[in-house]
Amino acid sequence: MSLTQAEADYLIGLDKQFVTDDVLILGDTRLEFSRPVVSLDGREQFIVDVWRGTLNLKKYKLQLRAQVVIPLVRVDVAGAPHPNPDGNLVPCPHIHLYREGYDDKWAFPLTDYPFRDPDDIIVTFDDFARFCNIQRIPRIQRSML
Repeated sequence: MSLTQAEADYLIGLDKQFVTDDVLILGDTRLEFSRPVVSLDGREQFIVDVWRGTLNLKKYKLQLRAQVVIPLVRVDVAGAPHPNPDGNLVPCPHIHLYREGYDDKWAFPLTDYPFRDPDDIIVTFDDFARFCNIQRIPRIQRSML
């Protein structure tokens, strides 16, 4: 299923909140979880994904999906450069934004967007939530190795 660019921009711009206020545990350990998010009017459902592997703890991704399977926004940190459809390579960290006809195949340097410190997953998660218009963020607890 695909969206028009206007639909994707509308969904990204909607004010949202997490469905529960359960504490989010983020930090320098392996992470892999998804949390439901809903528009403030309750009409649109989203999912926020958080992933951090075990081999390279500097590498992580944050993603906002709509309609279960459509990635709208994804931040990749400490991964490989991303080849855009035009052949240009975009180094990490970068942000993927939905583009009609391409889904999340286009990436842009994260430095072009309001992200303060990609080395800190908690700061980046806060910036990501603001970028995605998530209004109420649950309390975040830093996990330790």
